[in-house]
Amino acid sequence: MHRHAAEQHADLARRTVRASGPQGRFDARPWDGRVLTRVEAVGKHLLYHFEDAPTVHVHLGMQGIFLRYDDPDTPPRRGTRLRLATGTTAYDLIAPARCEALSPAQVAELRESLGPDPLRADASRDAAIARLTAFRGPVGAAVLDQKVWAGIGNAWRAELLFLTGLHPNARHLSPGTAGRLWDTAVTHLALGRDAGQVISDPDAPDERWVYRRERCRRCGAPVLTWQLASRTAYCCPMDQPEQR
Repeated sequence: MHRHAAEQHADLARRTVRASGPQGRFDARPWDGRVLTRVEAVGKHLLYHFEDAPTVHVHLGMQGIFLRYDDPDTPPRRGTRLRLATGTTAYDLIAPARCEALSPAQVAELRESLGPDPLRADASRDAAIARLTAFRGPVGAAVLDQKVWAGIGNAWRAELLFLTGLHPNARHLSPGTAGRLWDTAVTHLALGRDAGQVISDPDAPDERWVYRRERCRRCGAPVLTWQLASRTAYCCPMDQPEQR
């Protein structure tokens, strides 16, 4: 979602942007009339880099959304935290978890706090494997930990673990298994980025294997669910057998 938003907002880049905070909870004056040089996604974080102004950091959280308008004169929706507009386009940010200014040092600190992002070309496969194999808990908790890998949410956790045949409770992954999971994430998250949704089966892009399903779409077995890392885990007992 965040990478898709960053790519959508590329039409704002290298242009002078009108910035406002209609809701009154974010003072957008430091960015109003500035050139937005680029927009990037780092895991679940969006960074808006401006000339001669701090970076705007956005985390959508569970409820945050951006609304796009082809007519920049369209009045902002109620509750719009931040509006970014040019002469041809406007984006309204509504209900984000975070919308704040970051200094260069704070941006660097944010980057350091995150693990490799499967969607970034600068992500290190070796570092991803090392962080995952060093994690002292179940893989289902590891892949949601943004310090291990950045950008993976609960739906992706369920589908990626299914695709690699891993039970969410699996521990002590070998480097080979960790690498296989990483490669699966790189491939499928790229499909999802391009489609703007979770894509775990390119032949049936609107279907999921186990996520929020009562039965596994592959074998028909009842999908198991339980709480893991404060989110609901989904698992097929046949295709993802638990090792004891």
